[in-house]
Amino acid sequence: MKKNLHLLSFLFVLLPFLILAQNFRLPSNQKFQKINFELINNLMIIPIEVNGADLKFVLDSGVSKPILFNLSDTDSLQINNVSEVTIRGLGDGEPMKALSSMTNVFKLGKARNYNQDLYVVLDKEINFSTSLGIPVHGILGYDLFRDFIVEVNYQARHIKLYNPSLFNKKSHKRSQTLPISIENRKAYVKGTVLMKDKDDVPVKLLVDTGSSDALWLFHAPEKGLEIPNKNYEDYLGRGLSGDIFGKRTKVRGIKIGDFELKDAKAAFPYKESFGFIKKLGDRNGSVGGEILKRFNIIFDYGNNRVTFKKNGNFRAPFQYNLAGIALQHNGLRYIAESIAGFNGVVKKDDDSFGNVQILLENKTRLSLVPEIIVSGIRAGSPAAEAGLQEGDVILAVNGKRIHKYKLQEVLKMLNDKEGKRVRVLIERYNRDLLFSFVLKNVFD
Repeated sequence: MKKNLHLLSFLFVLLPFLILAQNFRLPSNQKFQKINFELINNLMIIPIEVNGADLKFVLDSGVSKPILFNLSDTDSLQINNVSEVTIRGLGDGEPMKALSSMTNVFKLGKARNYNQDLYVVLDKEINFSTSLGIPVHGILGYDLFRDFIVEVNYQARHIKLYNPSLFNKKSHKRSQTLPISIENRKAYVKGTVLMKDKDDVPVKLLVDTGSSDALWLFHAPEKGLEIPNKNYEDYLGRGLSGDIFGKRTKVRGIKIGDFELKDAKAAFPYKESFGFIKKLGDRNGSVGGEILKRFNIIFDYGNNRVTFKKNGNFRAPFQYNLAGIALQHNGLRYIAESIAGFNGVVKKDDDSFGNVQILLENKTRLSLVPEIIVSGIRAGSPAAEAGLQEGDVILAVNGKRIHKYKLQEVLKMLNDKEGKRVRVLIERYNRDLLFSFVLKNVFD
């Protein structure tokens, strides 16, 4: 395999490549293509056909080129015109080997691209499926936003890919159109951060639908972006090059155009996660899914503008990890349950993380269910003080056996509301243990 010295920067910087013309297209008489998505942890998961294989990608406006990962041994996908590349992105890890592939066929409904470049990550540790609770195979961003006017309806959970030449923009009294700048294949919007006891700070933010967080800010005291006194260290997410940590806090508010969100959740990621970026320029951070989902948005990269219209999520409270627990899928496990009768069948759900049930003659149901474990605990959090540990297998929350629920539903149980007592049954070294703690808002 011929080795090239290209360097791909995931989420932020992509060095220019000489590539053949490639574009998504709709049939000439079709005005738009509607695509339904799943909204999981503030991320849009869309179905895509890649070279004939049905896959799921995160719609990520913060990525320059499609990146494919999480191909299991049973996945069958042909990729074309392959060479080896070295890639690096957010996180404190080292660069890694990947594959660069050209002339791939991407299909989203009737939207087609017959000459799509993509990058394939070979590291099996890069797997966002375990933390999202459903299979996710990759991320797609700029190429879709470049070729269509993209309307995102977070409330109805669908996007519409409009043929730019057939799009008629309609104004609405509750909407506002703002200018964006497209730099290095990413969109930036200007806003204002309202700091506590300080002057308001104008900011330039990456519009990042691939971030599940609300607001990331780069620590810059000389610009007025100082970390508030009430903060705590937290795991902020996973980048292509490793885990990202920083200070979790909140600011008095964030303004984008005339829209203002008060007491906004914010984080200041540590600079080590951005070490590969030599120059951030005038960028001050990013705005992610927990803020963006409060609007229905029309992205018009061709005319350097974006339209925001607030939706029913606008006044929803920001979500904090009150328990201090991070969870992830960790394969499958068997559970045995008594049943009233015998059906003599084997059943399997369609979902790849779903249940397989074997009904035995002794009226016991043996089910193969997803195993959910504690993947991280915040120091000083209620869960940590109660004695929970990383690696504990979650069996039940408040008396509810969690194998009947999706991962995001279990997380919601663990972070229901401030002041609520939570009881968690876990398995540790083949012993069942019960822990109890009260959910606490660290900013009070």
